[in-house]
Amino acid sequence: MIISITTTHRPATDLGYLLVKHPDKVQEFDLPHGTATVFYPEASEERCTAALLLDIDPVKLTRGRRGSPLQEDYVNDRPYAASSYLAYAINRVFRSACAGQTKDRPELAVTPIPLEIRLPSVPCGKKGKFLRRLFEPLGYEVEIEKPLLDPAFPQWGDGPYAALTLRRNGTLQETLRQMYALLPTLDGKKHYWVSEDEIDKLMRAGEGWLENHPEKEVIASRYLKKRRDLVKQAMERMPSPDLETSEGEAPADKEADMEKPMKLADARTEAVIKTVKEAGAASVADLGCGEGRLLTALAKEPGITRITGLETALNPLERAKRRTGRLPEVQQAKISLLHGSLSYRDERLAGHAAAVAMEVIEHIDPDRLDSFAEAVFGAAAPDTVIITTPNREYNRIFRLAEGETRHQDHRFEWTRQEFREWAEKTAAAYGYETGFIPVGPEDPELGPPTQMAAFAKIKKP
Repeated sequence: MIISITTTHRPATDLGYLLVKHPDKVQEFDLPHGTATVFYPEASEERCTAALLLDIDPVKLTRGRRGSPLQEDYVNDRPYAASSYLAYAINRVFRSACAGQTKDRPELAVTPIPLEIRLPSVPCGKKGKFLRRLFEPLGYEVEIEKPLLDPAFPQWGDGPYAALTLRRNGTLQETLRQMYALLPTLDGKKHYWVSEDEIDKLMRAGEGWLENHPEKEVIASRYLKKRRDLVKQAMERMPSPDLETSEGEAPADKEADMEKPMKLADARTEAVIKTVKEAGAASVADLGCGEGRLLTALAKEPGITRITGLETALNPLERAKRRTGRLPEVQQAKISLLHGSLSYRDERLAGHAAAVAMEVIEHIDPDRLDSFAEAVFGAAAPDTVIITTPNREYNRIFRLAEGETRHQDHRFEWTRQEFREWAEKTAAAYGYETGFIPVGPEDPELGPPTQMAAFAKIKKP
């Protein structure tokens, strides 16, 4: 399957800066389900096209699954039709562009430019009405080409797929985020386990456009594989003009007022706060604070008086600012938000009694883990460090293929033994001792879905 992105912005080769992919190079990326290749079929001052070709390996799709593979596991439309696999590849290969990060030309990231997106094969209903319902409200000019199912038998009518061309002026970041959210919506067959964390991804991808989309509930339903409990949560979290006050204040956080069944995300937060309290830490650094969920929970603890949230991406940091801004003033006063990297020494993190990296470490490239350890255990050096991360062994419960990560943004996932070895090696290197705590329902063979390590600095006599 393939997606191409074309611009006539002058100079058009600026597209290479936006995608952080040089027009003169062909680049390949190994993915859990195949190989992605980025190349430029054309690159001139007047017109530039970047193409992402995804080569799906049908054997990888079945490896590690329980039960005997069926013929349809090998012979299907996955290698050809745009789907969640392509959305995964877009996010993985164009990660910087999706985040709006353009190191060499930062002004380009916020500049609307003419864009044409072409998808040669997308699932399509009758006459393409659903395609138009999805893309036209976003300002796209929609062009649909529906070939016959078989030219030799025209009486059979059109096939179930269409070539889709989308044109509009906009930022590349927002366009890629829309592709990321809407390709799985078109397909309706998301290839990985859908959990509460997928709501966060949908909210991030849909920020600024999804809440105003007339088909937002359909998008949420199909993106979340029609899991009604998750769809309900997603709809409750979407900003709505009807919830704004007359003074333009942000709506109250409805989740805080609702009793919900215990979820894995809640279990992680509860386990982290319990460990922080047991350590007697009055000041906490939340490393990779995201949208501020843990920050708000920490702020409600009377024994915690200073909280610092550090985040590398600006969009989640802005959402964390809005979320924590709805807390009572006495709780807001505890919180400071910082923009920075987790892989570099940061003097602003020194002096905290505890540091937490909750579901963060798996988002760091493996070759940057030593830098992360030095920044946290060496430079910041709090008395307590708490790290949670997925347990890869538990992925069998989610029916994931071998080598497939639980979520699209993960650079890796560790088994319990791999996590233990890294934690013990790191603790020994920086003068800490560590214990391990299971989080979530444990499987007798595979362990818990989330694993947690609590590091305590060894006091010198």
